[in-house]
Amino acid sequence: MGGVTAPPVGLTALEKQLHSRFLTLAEREKIRDLRAKGLSLRAIGRALQRPASTVKREIDQNSGSEGYQPYAAHRAAAARRPRPKQRKLLREGRLRRFVQDGLRRRWSPEQICHALTTEYPDDESMRVSVETIYQALYFQARGGLKREVQAAVRSGRTRRKPRRDPERRTPRFIDPMVMISDRPADVEDRAVPGHWEGDLIIGANGRSAIATLVERSTRYTMLVHLPGGAHDAETVRDGLIATIQILPAHLRGSLTWDQGSEMARHKQFSMATGMPVYFCDPASPWQRGSNENTNGLLRQYFPKGTDLSVHSPEDLEHVAQELNGRPRKTLGWATPAERLRDLLTA
Repeated sequence: MGGVTAPPVGLTALEKQLHSRFLTLAEREKIRDLRAKGLSLRAIGRALQRPASTVKREIDQNSGSEGYQPYAAHRAAAARRPRPKQRKLLREGRLRRFVQDGLRRRWSPEQICHALTTEYPDDESMRVSVETIYQALYFQARGGLKREVQAAVRSGRTRRKPRRDPERRTPRFIDPMVMISDRPADVEDRAVPGHWEGDLIIGANGRSAIATLVERSTRYTMLVHLPGGAHDAETVRDGLIATIQILPAHLRGSLTWDQGSEMARHKQFSMATGMPVYFCDPASPWQRGSNENTNGLLRQYFPKGTDLSVHSPEDLEHVAQELNGRPRKTLGWATPAERLRDLLTA
């Protein structure tokens, strides 16, 4: 039998929960007991519901001068598991540079992986998993991708924010609201383009804001500059009207918003643009999920607790262009800009 040593192994490694393909200590004890009874490798394999080859390899690799001892075998197997090697993204080269460039452009690890397969379809060396990128960001950042961590990790929230009881909310508008439950079905299933979701992202101390609009079928984003960061109902109304009016008529279907007081002039907005406004139920951000997700992405550019009034219309246009140039999984890895272009040229 081949010799085996049982090197010192930490308790964490010995007790670590492993994939089911690895033998457990209980299974190793059972191998010892069944061998002592004279059972064949096949019989032991059947008892463990493992291939006989697995049992043979275990005995050959982990038997010592005193035969097969389950505890020594378990320690030896645990010691062999780590296979340290330099991680892909700690090595200089094209792959690392491509990933770094994607992170600087605020692409997600998943977007980067799919872009690699698109740009290098026949080069297997230009492949990296999503998990490897996250490992590089979180655990291998020492001198590697450390600077990109804050930009690449999109959400810093560690817990849900408490919300007020919806039953205690009171209507904010004089003009009656049309609720999302009355929104046509073709808006709900994203079958027809031109239906938008909107919201505000708010700056430090609630003193500034940017209005955001996301088209539901293409995920195309427009950012609305609010002079001085003001977000009263009149300023928001005027900013939305000016932005929506640059769209062709077939892309002015409807607007879905929450019940924020900034939409108190929703009827005037509808009269000026021809777009009905549908309102979400209280405390139901998932009812405008595309916009909610986009606002999360925008916080990479406009962090919470900062003054949003310092950003010019040109700044907002630059951010929107960058966001609309990101490939999206939900669009089959096309970009919102490409999808909107298709609608405009159809």
